[in-house]
Amino acid sequence: MKKQDLFATGLMTFALFLGAGNLIFPPSLGLEAGTNLFPAMAGFLITAVGLPTFTLIVLGRISSSQNLTRPLPNWMGSTFWVLLFTAIGPAFGMPRAVTVAYEMGVKPFASSDHLMLFSIAFSAVTLLLAFKPGRLVDYIGKIMTPMLILMLLALACAAIFSPLGMPQAPTADYQSNAMTNGLIQGYMTMDAIAAVGFGWVIIQAIGSKGVTEPKDVANTSFKVAVIYAVLMSGCYLAMGYVGATSTPVAANAANGGEILTRYVAGEFGAYGQWLLAAIIVMACLTTTVGLTNACAEYYKQSFSAPFSMTATIVVVLTGVIANFGLEQILKVSLPAILVLCPVAIALVLAAFVFPAKRSLSFTFVAMVVTAFVFGGIDALSILGQMPESMSATLEQSLPLYNAHASWFLPCVIVLALSRLQSVKSALQAKMAN
Repeated sequence: MKKQDLFATGLMTFALFLGAGNLIFPPSLGLEAGTNLFPAMAGFLITAVGLPTFTLIVLGRISSSQNLTRPLPNWMGSTFWVLLFTAIGPAFGMPRAVTVAYEMGVKPFASSDHLMLFSIAFSAVTLLLAFKPGRLVDYIGKIMTPMLILMLLALACAAIFSPLGMPQAPTADYQSNAMTNGLIQGYMTMDAIAAVGFGWVIIQAIGSKGVTEPKDVANTSFKVAVIYAVLMSGCYLAMGYVGATSTPVAANAANGGEILTRYVAGEFGAYGQWLLAAIIVMACLTTTVGLTNACAEYYKQSFSAPFSMTATIVVVLTGVIANFGLEQILKVSLPAILVLCPVAIALVLAAFVFPAKRSLSFTFVAMVVTAFVFGGIDALSILGQMPESMSATLEQSLPLYNAHASWFLPCVIVLALSRLQSVKSALQAKMAN
């Protein structure tokens, strides 16, 4: 692959991940962490950037996202992918992107409610760009992302060279456990599950540039993942610093979106609101285009469904849910995402240790079941549905329960036992010969 195409694919990957949530989350962390910003951000980057990067590298290593679930029974693999693409697509990820783009990019300038008109226009642009998946790198990587990066740079430079304030003392959560809290917050971005979905788009984009040999796909995917990691880390650090220096204007802000709104108003005045609106709308658009392509590519490869038909259905459902059913669908989709995320990471870990070997089907099934059970426990805790007595018991007996990652150690144990059994079997076979 040419260096220009490689860099464009890396830019595209960065833009696919950079939704409004990625811009809003770090300022809140920065405001709370204050003078402990850097240890907090170090922990945040390990999970918010490290996990997606690791996922992209593993997917490139196995040459196809579909190979991630190949060792599973067909019904289990198909169920996982359908639930994943439904959750990050029309049921949650895409409608949220549309509504956030409207709330932060258009509503401040509108005198009445224009959500329906905006969602129709936004969905139409999404569908127009998604209809030509082969041009995705050109659309996003070479045009939209550079524009987005320039806008983010303007905000970051203003925060660095002309900060509105200085970092203050950290809140209670970040006084002694800044890095640990950063790790937890980074994990809660759930970008690891997005990486599994975007893998379909990224590997297809790499293939469209003539890279088809498994070894070359793995090498190119690694380079693309590194470009993504560098850019996303820079973005997170900049937005975190914006939050840390925003105390004079955002001391009582309710969320990261409000922090950003007040900050750009303080830095750029009336023009700041236009800058923020452009950043948010552009970030949300690249995300919806990428998710539409990911969903359509999956159904095309797995069920031979026409790309245009699937893309149209996904976008239409997104527009409808964004207007009429987002709050209700969140109640259903959020628990599913909280469970799917550990299952997705567990599969990636299994594929890393055992690169999609059909003979190790039992190991992959065990990983899915283990992650599903313990991920369900974490989901109940996050949603506040775990009984207090049970929660107190689990805090004492289940490692990483307070970090909402109680699934991790059991999955590592399953992997370790499977690895030992694999080595033992290999030695026995060698001795027999």
